[in-house]
Amino acid sequence: MHALFRTLRLGSLAMALAAPAAGRAAGDQGFVPLFPADGSPAGWTVRQWDDVSREADGAWTVRDGVLIGDQPRGTWLMSDRQYGDFELRFEFKLGPLGNSGLALRAPMNGDPAFDGMELQMADVRYNPAAKDSELAGGLYRAVAPRRQLYQPEAWNRYELKLQGPRFTAKLNGELIHDIDLSQQTEPIQRHDGTDAPPLKDRPRRGHIGFQNLSRGEGEEGRVLIRGTEIRPLD
Repeated sequence: MHALFRTLRLGSLAMALAAPAAGRAAGDQGFVPLFPADGSPAGWTVRQWDDVSREADGAWTVRDGVLIGDQPRGTWLMSDRQYGDFELRFEFKLGPLGNSGLALRAPMNGDPAFDGMELQMADVRYNPAAKDSELAGGLYRAVAPRRQLYQPEAWNRYELKLQGPRFTAKLNGELIHDIDLSQQTEPIQRHDGTDAPPLKDRPRRGHIGFQNLSRGEGEEGRVLIRGTEIRPLD
């Protein structure tokens, strides 16, 4: 599957910022934007990637509707607000060594990948030995996507829904997950080798977050997010 990835040139940041954000109609069908059009995202805090109880230095800003996660690497941008059941949609773009993730229902302590959930956003070139569940579309180290649909160095679109124990997600318009979390009973191995709780035991309410763990200088080390809209369901 990894052979499907091909090397493409990373477009300039200026072009990325100028591109229209698909599906950005604020309030459409009850969706509301999570970020302002420009400036620092109010209601969000930069935190350490491996323990979000600790605040961190990191550059996250919004420019022309695009959330930019810049260096230094190793941060989460976490929402102050908590969410339980909701729909969320957005687009993301990574460099060739890009590694990002979406924290879901995460507590404000520990590692969102293991103490909440993390929907992965990562290019295979960041770690050629990565498992499918550690690449874009995977619930990190827990559930691989049905198919790998990530497009390197291009805009990719997530549409997801969490309602009770049910999690559904589309990547670039195709369903990659339809999961009953209450049936996910296997413990997940943390980075230190210890067991994290299975998905069935993860919180049903928590914070949303965006991660930058990318390697690279300048544009190659940035995470770009646009068109981020949410519709709470509870």
